[in-house]
Amino acid sequence: MSGWARGVYSALMTLGQPLLRHKLARRGRQEPGYLEAVEERFGRYSQPAEARSELVWVHAVSLGETRTAAMLLRALRARHPALRLLLTHGTATGREEGRALLKAIGRPGDVQVWQPWDSPAAVGRFLAHFRPRLGLLMETEIWPNLIAQARANSIPLVLVNARLSPKSLRQAQRLAPLARPAYGALSAAYAQTEDDAARLRQLGAPVQGVFGNLKFDATPDAGQLAQGRAWRAALGRPVLMFASSREGEEEAFFRQIKAAAQAQPGEAAMNSGAGKLGAGFTALLVPRHPQRFDALAALAAQHGLRVSRRAQWAGSPLHSDEAMGADLWLGDSLGEMALYYGLADAALLGGSFAPLGGQNLIEAAACGCPVVMGPHTFNFAEAAALAEAEGAALRVAGMDEGVRAGLALLGDPAAQARAAQAGLGFAARHRGAAARTVAALDAFLQPGA
Repeated sequence: MSGWARGVYSALMTLGQPLLRHKLARRGRQEPGYLEAVEERFGRYSQPAEARSELVWVHAVSLGETRTAAMLLRALRARHPALRLLLTHGTATGREEGRALLKAIGRPGDVQVWQPWDSPAAVGRFLAHFRPRLGLLMETEIWPNLIAQARANSIPLVLVNARLSPKSLRQAQRLAPLARPAYGALSAAYAQTEDDAARLRQLGAPVQGVFGNLKFDATPDAGQLAQGRAWRAALGRPVLMFASSREGEEEAFFRQIKAAAQAQPGEAAMNSGAGKLGAGFTALLVPRHPQRFDALAALAAQHGLRVSRRAQWAGSPLHSDEAMGADLWLGDSLGEMALYYGLADAALLGGSFAPLGGQNLIEAAACGCPVVMGPHTFNFAEAAALAEAEGAALRVAGMDEGVRAGLALLGDPAAQARAAQAGLGFAARHRGAAARTVAALDAFLQPGA
């Protein structure tokens, strides 16, 4: 039955290649990175083929996974300095982040290409060309043909920082003839939590460790964090941030910050018909996906909000009349989350106010920024529960309550300080996943392994 299921899947993936090309061309009009080296996705490369199995391959599909992989790769390279890396991605932001990572920690012989499309031919060409000695798949990246062909070629694949939500488990169980052989063919899985481990085992994954979440090992950029805090101290009014917002959430945020400003007395009240928030607070929106920057600036303007974009600041917002007179700051830059968290007095967690599972709250905690999260945090279920229990995050039922809670923190410096300290302690206590993962990987990296 499982062979039949993968046969149907393989046929669909092969027939879907023209659709992939069309999708890449369409996405490339907004993000030119998608037009780069398109043939790599089909297993055709400009790099010379590898003569022997040497590369350690790490697949980090998008921006978040690549940033998480950075913690692992730094620890791996420290333990095995001569290691050669093969880094693959599926999104343009992931590839750009990976390029920056290799610039920082790369060595001669490291390689970066696109993830191969999961058709038998593309996967076969990828594995034959690079011949990795070990593959590390970040978090949730299960591809049936990739895993099956790696096993047939005696290439061990390990799912690291592995997570599986109840929803994803149910979806995989509905596709059990395809999913179970894929999970079962892994060489090992290192889960983030015991709950993740239990769900992974239900699909046949060989869970060999529960090591925690690699995201706890991230260290915020000290320079960015200091800069953001300096701006916040000099600003003269608090900043409410919506961090890593997702499509379908921002419009509710715009409505609620306008309603909150209208309810404030005196100078902070919204001028009648003018559509400006006044001096009570500044809203900061940092979207999860950069291709949406322009659309969100336009949407905010439709709601009567004056927008200032980070990319247009010559330096500090304090020296920009446009920024200081704006209702909403749009964080339209990449790689500056520590700056934004340093600038914010409190942050609403994107992806948690729509049923999307939530974005990474650990980074905010490590920056000492209090977090207000909505009801949907299944992507970080244990971290969210721990953060709430330890006072680093506050749970609310929806965006209206979230904005009220965020503004309450802005008006209560003592509560804000307690939540910030709780976040710093929470982030520090749960570090160590990178060291535990690298130690376990030694079994695959020893000579003769």
